[in-house]
Amino acid sequence: MSRTGNSPILMPPIVTMEIEGRRVTVKGPLGELKLDTAAEVKVEIEEGEEIGGGKYAKVARKKDDPFSRSIHGLTRALLANMVIGVEKGWQKKLELVGVGFRVQGSEDKLTMTVGFSHPVEIQAPEGIKFKIEDNTKIIVSGIDRALVGQTAASIRKVRPPEPYQGKGIRYAGEYVRRKAGKAGKVGSK
Repeated sequence: MSRTGNSPILMPPIVTMEIEGRRVTVKGPLGELKLDTAAEVKVEIEEGEEIGGGKYAKVARKKDDPFSRSIHGLTRALLANMVIGVEKGWQKKLELVGVGFRVQGSEDKLTMTVGFSHPVEIQAPEGIKFKIEDNTKIIVSGIDRALVGQTAASIRKVRPPEPYQGKGIRYAGEYVRRKAGKAGKVGSK
């Protein structure tokens, strides 16, 4: 029994969901997202008082084999992320830590100086916006949660935090485990 898959997806009044065959389209004030569901699951839109009124979506699986159970929970989670994305949006925050590390750019392009001999430029994928704060903080935002996370990970990958001095690009609030440097020679020459 999938506890995640069985829970309903509440839809606010400003969000609409349309089902055409296996394709699910979610529309909201921030945009529109589409998902092609697997043949093992079926998505239904219902209205009910038992959940506090309003519309909600339920995901049901057709068979009870292990693959269908895993796809059941995955589909429900993806649809819930789509509903939140088109209503409120998703964002990830990154910080640049290091002497001389800074970022500049616009909503669709970043230029980072992170200790290389050249500045590193990153173009935003379609549907992603960048916001820069204090020349050392980047906010990646968009309606597609997976794309926001992937874009933030590709920015972090340019210069991941290193454990000796902690320099690099890290997620806001990320703990970087520090290591002691090597012990120098002590005593005679």
